[in-house]
Amino acid sequence: MHFTIEDLTISDDARIDGAARLLRSAFAPQGTWSTMPEARQEVLDSLSADRISRVAVASDGAVVGWIGAIREYDGLVWELHPIVVDEQRRRQGIGRALVVDLEEILLARGALTLWAGSDDFADETSLSGVDLYSALPAALDAVRSWGQHPLPFYRRLGFQIIGVMPDANGHGHPDIFLAKRLGVSEHA
Repeated sequence: MHFTIEDLTISDDARIDGAARLLRSAFAPQGTWSTMPEARQEVLDSLSADRISRVAVASDGAVVGWIGAIREYDGLVWELHPIVVDEQRRRQGIGRALVVDLEEILLARGALTLWAGSDDFADETSLSGVDLYSALPAALDAVRSWGQHPLPFYRRLGFQIIGVMPDANGHGHPDIFLAKRLGVSEHA
């Protein structure tokens, strides 16, 4: 599938709405961005000066992916927030291309680290349902995932688990923190 990756701008209502539709479609089942106004506001928030917002656009003009990043630690660290790819077009390299594109932009800006949070809402990792307050080191040594959890995607791109926030999404449902150092290794 042919697509380009471009900046998302405040003047492009159609692409803003396209990114919002993707966001709502992917995250509403978990209770996040469950309405179009909420999703659209998240997209609009990504257009501030301290953020990066990029879209993957198919040859027919449809937005098929969106990635954002938030500047932290004086630009040395950036949070990948969010990333979403059209459900019908996943596993076709769009997500990988969006992350690689973002990394190139961040490297040019002098960033050293890119991190992401990956919530486990649906018991799709071995960290779900575990008392992470008493079992954290052992649990981190043996993390597994299944179902649709994006942990394997991030790992293929060189991200490593750097921590968790226990119960971030309710009892036994953590947010998993992943990060990678930029500019030091090739993508898998």
